[in-house]
Formats: sequence, structure tokens, C-alpha cells
Amino acid sequence: MDEDRIQQNRREQDEKSTQERAAILGIQYFDAREVENTLSLVSDLLDNDTMHKNRIVPLIGGNESDPWRFGVTTQTPQSLIRDMTKQYNDEGKGIQFFLISTSSYKTFMNRYDPPVTIVYDDIQIAKEGDSDTLAQVSQTLNSVGSDEVFDYLIDQADKLGASDIHIENERTHIRIRMRIDGALHPVADLETDRYRIILGALASRANISTAATEPQSGHMQKEITRDGATHLLNLRVETIPTMYGQDSVLRLFNFDESMLNLDLLGIGPDERKEIDEVISHPRGMVLMVGPTGSGKSTTLYSIINALNTTDRKIITLEDPIEYGITGVSQIPIDTTGGQSFADGLRSVLRQDPDVVMIGEIRDADTAKTAIQASITGHLVLSSFHANTSSAAFSRMIDMIGVNPIFSSAIRLVIAQRLVRKLDDESKEAYEPDAATKSWIRNALKDLPSHVDKPDLDNFKLWKPVVSESSPFGFKGRMVIMEQLVVNEEIQKFLRGDVAEIHTEVIEKAARDGGMVSLLEHGVLAVLRGETTLEEINRVI
Repeated sequence: MDEDRIQQNRREQDEKSTQERAAILGIQYFDAREVENTLSLVSDLLDNDTMHKNRIVPLIGGNESDPWRFGVTTQTPQSLIRDMTKQYNDEGKGIQFFLISTSSYKTFMNRYDPPVTIVYDDIQIAKEGDSDTLAQVSQTLNSVGSDEVFDYLIDQADKLGASDIHIENERTHIRIRMRIDGALHPVADLETDRYRIILGALASRANISTAATEPQSGHMQKEITRDGATHLLNLRVETIPTMYGQDSVLRLFNFDESMLNLDLLGIGPDERKEIDEVISHPRGMVLMVGPTGSGKSTTLYSIINALNTTDRKIITLEDPIEYGITGVSQIPIDTTGGQSFADGLRSVLRQDPDVVMIGEIRDADTAKTAIQASITGHLVLSSFHANTSSAAFSRMIDMIGVNPIFSSAIRLVIAQRLVRKLDDESKEAYEPDAATKSWIRNALKDLPSHVDKPDLDNFKLWKPVVSESSPFGFKGRMVIMEQLVVNEEIQKFLRGDVAEIHTEVIEKAARDGGMVSLLEHGVLAVLRGETTLEEINRVI
């Protein structure tokens, strides 16, 4: 039965019971359904407080010959009816009362006293030491209606472009922080009772327990409507019990398939050439490495989107699914519930896919299954936890051991970071001091010969300047990417041709093959005026 039918049945029951009650009370019943939204209102007869308190509404104004008519409910005091009857009779006016249903009364009252739509101020991010803004936002969040506070928080985080909302229990209050462009900013301090409301909303929507004594993971979606357009926001929810209650982190994934595009990621031409090479001959294995929040998923999804054509079967195994992509078979893997990527992958390979993405390689079983898939004609994409591409390659060898069969499987290892991008409209150039110049020269002294070397004798750096449109002088983030292309020299490590296998040796071999390191990429971006040296030191 659909929702409209259910509502109609409830209303019918309400009117029927009201009619029966009118017969018992000896008062005329009035079915106002046809006129409750169109009947002219009789204003200035009763004030709103009286109507709310006594559950009574004026229906039709009277004159010398016609009586004044009022709608009353079963909760209207008999004493009021008696007093009004006497008053109108004394004034020579006629008066009639009709019993109306509670539903009719609410509809009339919504017309007499329309609910006020409260518009709360937008959240402003406090600058360092700015306690006034913090206090103002805290006051707003503490005053938002109980049923709105959770939605308001998510809507504001989305509006600010935050990637995470951190809700942390302190002894005397709840601290709210948001991660914007990779940096964590304090937003507000909430009263503790607000968190019970937020946790209750999280429990019902993300399917987590409010009384758990161990970490939990959940997932939810929310539609956001802004400026007439609607988009779907995916939220990954992680909670952990702490001394004063459950701390929560909500990761926001702003679902917009059109944004999952390699052209929009700002990847350098040399790095893009290697990715295009992989896409043009889809086979082998590509690993994405980097810490949480470094954009690995976005890059992987963008590669999948580029491969997503009608002649390819693409299957993903994810924990959880972060973006839904049209035309791709996406399978959720609940690793906390006992499922494993390796078991899922073995099942998926029987589906004859051309491209497989594995959310993360966490164990030797998954690694070996993935590599076996990649040497049998599939392209396997996955993420892996390591700081650099060389460290990832070294860890992979530790995990699967030296094995000649696997040497031709891995084609590319990409390490990436996200750094805040300077706002071109407000950034300001400055002359670096001698120590900084020396550090930059040292950082770029081993830059491979195929890279155009900047003038390291005369260069300027840029710093952020705060403006109205850029509260911190930055606008968005950019990718810093290091790529280890698995050539003949690198394959020797997997075949066991090299006696000494560790990160430094692998990195040297990759550098000899022309790899540009994360730090070098970062410093070159600084010299181009795209970001700051402080950002590179913070992130890389």
C-alpha cells in the first residue's frame, strides 16, 4: 500500500471517530476536508495563543442574521464554549460550534499561524586564535532544533567543501572540527546533550549502536539541495569508544560522476602519459599508495571511468563502496563481518571481467590472487598502504616473496599526496632567504635529466594571502604524484636476480630509470607558484 493510501485511511478513521464523538456529545459534526484549505480565514477574532491553547478555530464570520461559526475539538474546554455562548448572546450575536477532527484543526491552524521557517547562519571557519567565530558558531549549533542539528551539520560541511567531520567528546563539551583542503579546523564546541541527538541520528541512519564498547563502521547517504540543484552525498561513518563517549568521524564523498575524470585531477604530462599507457593496454597490475585522505580512491575511480566503455566488463570489490559508477558492477565486501577481498576476487574472476578494482590489498592471499589475475589478461587496480612507491614495492615483495612468475605482473606503482593550492587571485611572491634557497637546491640536485630544471640561482616563492573568497589564501587541492614504472631493472627484484632487496635499493634503481620523487614533484610545484614550501613539508 502506498503512502498516500495509508494517509487517506488514517484521515478517514479520524473523521469517523470524530463523527461518533459528536453524536455522543450532542454537538454538530462538520467534515471540513473539502474546505479546510480554501475557506476564507476570519482574522482578528481570536488570537493564536487562544486558538492553540483551547483547540478552537473561527470558521465563518457572522452578521445580524447569520451566526458566527467556530470549529472545536474534543479537547476544547466546555467552560470556554459556555463563556463564548453567553458573551455572543449578550452582544446580540448568534454563535454555533461544530466538532471538527484533529486533522482539520491542524490544517486550519497551519493557515492561521504558519510555522516559521528558521534560517540559521552559515558556519564560518575560525582562523587561528579567533575565539569569537568559534563562540558564534557554537551558539548557532546549540540553538538549531533537535531534529535539524544533524542535517544542518552535514549540509554546512558539504557547503564548505569539507572532506571529514570530527565529533570528539571532551570532559565538559563536544568538539566539532572539519577537515577542509586537508587541514583540520575547529568549528564549534557543543553542549553534551547535542551529541546524544547527533549520535541518535547516526545510529538510525548509519546502522550503528549507541551503546557499543568497540569501534564501529557504518555508511549512509544524504541528498543535498543547493541553488536548485540536488546531489547525493555518501558518508562513511567511523566511531570509537573513548573516555567520555563515542567519538565519530564522518567522511564525506560528494558523489558527482562527472568529477571522476583524469583531465580534472591536474596530473603532470609525464605522469599522465604513463597512466594513458596502462589504459591503452589494459593488463597487469597498478597499485595506488598513500595515507588516508591522499586522493587514492578518486584517482582509481577516475582511471576506471576512463576505462568504462561498453566493450569492457569492470567489477570492483570495495569496503565500503564510496562512489556509485554507472556501468560498473560494484560489490561491497564487509571485511569486519568475516568476508575477505581474496575470496571475493576468486568469485569475481569467474565472471570474466576485463578490469578489476580491489579496494585495498591487506594480506598475502589477496596480493597473490590479484597478481595471478593480472598475469592472466586482466587489469587489476588496487590501493596499498605505504609512504612511497619504492616502499610499496618493497612491502609487496615482503608479502608475496621473490617469485619470477610475478615479475611481469606489476606495471605501475603510483604514490600520491594532496596539497592545498594557492589562490592565484591573492597569492604574493617573496624572496626566500639563503637557507631556504640552499634547501631547495639540495632537494633538486638529483633531478633526472629528462625533467626541465628550473633556474635555481634566481627564483621566488609564493605565500598565501587571505581574501574574502579565500579565508586561508588557498583554493582547492592539487595532486603530487610519484610513479615507479616497473621496467626490466625493477623486475629483477621480483625475480630474485638482486641479492639485496630493500626500499633504498629499489628507489635507487627507480631513480636511475628516471623516476621523479614526491619531494621533487612538490618542490617543482612550489617553484611554479602552485603551492607553498610549508604545504610540501606538512604533507610530504
